[in-house]
Amino acid sequence: MTDAAPAPGLAERRFMPALWASPKGLTGAALIVTVVLCAVLAPVVAPHDPAQQMLEWRFASPAWAEGGSLTNLLGGDNLGRDIFSRMVVGAQASVTIALIVVTIALVVGSLLGGLAGYYGGWIDAIIMRLVDFQLAFPFLLLALIFMAILGPGFNTLVLALSFALWINFARIVRSEAMRIRQLEYVAAAHTMGVPNWRIIFGHVLPNVLPAMLVLATLDVALVIIAEAALSFLGLGLQPPVPSWGLMISEGRDFLYDAPWMVIGPAIAVVIASVGINLFGDFLRDYFDPRLEGI
Repeated sequence: MTDAAPAPGLAERRFMPALWASPKGLTGAALIVTVVLCAVLAPVVAPHDPAQQMLEWRFASPAWAEGGSLTNLLGGDNLGRDIFSRMVVGAQASVTIALIVVTIALVVGSLLGGLAGYYGGWIDAIIMRLVDFQLAFPFLLLALIFMAILGPGFNTLVLALSFALWINFARIVRSEAMRIRQLEYVAAAHTMGVPNWRIIFGHVLPNVLPAMLVLATLDVALVIIAEAALSFLGLGLQPPVPSWGLMISEGRDFLYDAPWMVIGPAIAVVIASVGINLFGDFLRDYFDPRLEGI
């Protein structure tokens, strides 16, 4: 006999009180909302064109430093571009790439993991050997190899990160599919002539949805950091598209003379990743309270 499913809407009614009662969940949610709002409202929030170059803004000090002004809140870079505007617009690229990559990895990994765990046999052997092969390489190294072969750019960046990430979802769904296919109600569904695809989509994937949601949330932070790292190495987004990693890369040569060129985008990466990880930890505790404190 399986555990009874929660009543419809019950989880939703409990979610908000649990979030308000969790300092880390509330902090994470606030940071995520801040980053998302900056990404969505970038054209409104950014005070200047991120590609605009003004000679008088070259290495302009931030507003709180001596000689700074509110015109350039976080100062100017080596080409006379407003750093704050570039940071806000850069949030668009980071958030967009992270959401696309995690969505692709979740869909592909869930489908392949469901097929491998439910059918077993040669299907499972082929998919899991591919998973084992990818696990032999670190996540970022695999993305670097992919980018080095296909070249830099938005599309190849999305493909590289998606290719390196889908195995996480496949492993979770496979283990759940192997468990569920042994249950009595699945055998009864087979006897009644229920198609395999309905069992996978109706029983396997819904049962593993909470774990996938937690993993997807944490992987968003992983993708943001990976995108910044690849852009820093020159294999991610290319100029003139603003990117946090690209901004850090451009500012490293002026770290001692104009440290604000690096500090601003670096703090943005930290805020986004910390917020997402805090919220992901809250989701993990919410869906499985036994893990709280681990």
